[in-house]
Amino acid sequence: MHIGVDSFVAAVTDPTTGEAIGPQQRMAHLLEEIALADQVGLYSFGIGEHHRPEYYDSAPAIILAAAAARTERIRLGSAVTVLSAADPVRVFQQFATLDLISGGRTDLVVGRGSFTEAFPLFGLPLSDYDSLFTEKLELLLKIRDEEKVTWSGQHRPALTGQGVYPRPAQAELPIWVGVGGSPESFARAGLLGLPLMVAIIGGEPRQFAPLIDLYRRAGAQAGHAPEKLQVGLHVFGYVGESTEAASDTIYPGWHEMFTKVSRERGFRQPTRAQFDATSGPDGAFFMGSPQTVAEKIRRISDQLGGVDRLSIQMTNPGWRTTTCCAASSCWAPRSPPRSPTPEPGHPVG
Repeated sequence: MHIGVDSFVAAVTDPTTGEAIGPQQRMAHLLEEIALADQVGLYSFGIGEHHRPEYYDSAPAIILAAAAARTERIRLGSAVTVLSAADPVRVFQQFATLDLISGGRTDLVVGRGSFTEAFPLFGLPLSDYDSLFTEKLELLLKIRDEEKVTWSGQHRPALTGQGVYPRPAQAELPIWVGVGGSPESFARAGLLGLPLMVAIIGGEPRQFAPLIDLYRRAGAQAGHAPEKLQVGLHVFGYVGESTEAASDTIYPGWHEMFTKVSRERGFRQPTRAQFDATSGPDGAFFMGSPQTVAEKIRRISDQLGGVDRLSIQMTNPGWRTTTCCAASSCWAPRSPPRSPTPEPGHPVG
């Protein structure tokens, strides 16, 4: 199984001083993290896409290109690209360019987004939430497979044989489908023979077993080879000296983040008891010592019939800038380096 990290590049505050970390310094820290993840051998690093004030990841391809220029081995991808609100031509061009810069180390994970800000921002009706994604995914795959494209649809002007350039370094740019809990999304990915990235942000991961089985059955019925039907998990977690230490580190920022989302969506405010339950052996959060998390990964992989990739999302507003500790094989808090220049200031479809 390949292990990686995802980041939403959250705006963060140092909990010991109350100091807000400005966007320039936050980006500098992020690029240091990606470079270190490359050095210690993590398989991948993904950047999400949000259009909200608490995140700095609205242009993931640009961030990933900066990371590509300072890394050598780690795969770089989206987590996820909100394809419903984007132009597939530009998405392909951006990630094909990233693939050239990185020397063929790019993965493109596309989804519909768990927040809705992108739709009014780009003038798209939320009522077309699903049809936008279905049509744009169709076009994106056609662009990947054909250099000159003839296509027509409802949500974008037709293409009449135009070429889409540049072409990526990889013979076929990997395109994963990011999904949440919709059976239709799992089945669609299987029918298309696309690898699946499942965002698990609550409940128990084993509850996704029937949906992943649906994905595999749909893929098999469509004639796709089993090895083509890869399954990845995007999960929330943190690796520390112990489960208690990891939980205590992450909880304040998690509570702040989910309290805000709960207010927006009319949910009950989150509690520490809820957090601890979700961090337990069968919960969705991968929290604890390296051994604890490793054992949980193996157990959940078995429950889901095998998992090919796991990406842990661990950033949140309660500032715990993280780095990979090569000596202890875990992620732990660190003190930030001084900025070299003055500072100016789930889930998924």
